[in-house]
Parts: sequence; structure tokens; C-alpha cells
Amino acid sequence: MNCATNMAWAVEPYDVVTNSSVNEKTLPKSSLRAIFGMRLHTWPDGTAIRVFVMPDDAPLHATFSKEKLNVFPYQLRSAWDRLVFSGTGQAPETVTSPEEMLARVASTPGAIGYLIKSKTDGRVNVLEIK
Repeated sequence: MNCATNMAWAVEPYDVVTNSSVNEKTLPKSSLRAIFGMRLHTWPDGTAIRVFVMPDDAPLHATFSKEKLNVFPYQLRSAWDRLVFSGTGQAPETVTSPEEMLARVASTPGAIGYLIKSKTDGRVNVLEIK
């Protein structure tokens, strides 16, 4: 029963969003994968990219990972853990709610995250993924 509730919530349309300081309007899927894989660290203008994600078990995180990045959440976590444990990188920052995602992306220069469309407002830019 709980799974069906989560699935209904997870399929709500969502957007990849950035801080209003980010000039990109479209992004290739390969770049999106590199950003969320913590392998691409700066925007083309040199601004540092700050990545925000929902918890591993959040339905929106699972949907985003599978649809936009073509990986399962556990594969992302494994890649992030390797970076952290090897000392070669860091994991993205985790937020606990859509409201926190919106607030953190809106207030952090260079930030990127994802948000259900109904929570998106003019404080963030919506990225088109090609």
C-alpha cells in the first residue's frame, strides 16, 4: 500500500532547477550526469556547481535518477561514496524536503537540484535537458 502511495507521488512532473545566477538554459544529458556524478565541478562561466539532492529513499530522487541520469539511486550513492572515501571528491548536499530544495537552490550561487513542478517558482531557473 505504501509503495503505491509513493509511486503516485513520484510520477508528479518535476524539473531540473538552478540558481538564478546560472546562465545555462539547456544542458546535455551527459553534462547532467557528470554534474550529479560529481565529476563536473564548474559551469561554463567558471562558477562552482553546488549539487543538491533529496534523500536516497525519496521517490523523487529515485525517479530523477532513473529518468534523467539512467542510473539507480544506489549506483549514485556508490559513486559518491567512492569519491568521499578515496579523498578525491565529495557527495552532493542532501535536503529533506521540496521546500528546503527550493530554498537552498534559490539562495546558493551555482546551485542545481530537482523539484516537482508544483513547488517551482520564480526564485529558480528551470533547465531544459537535451
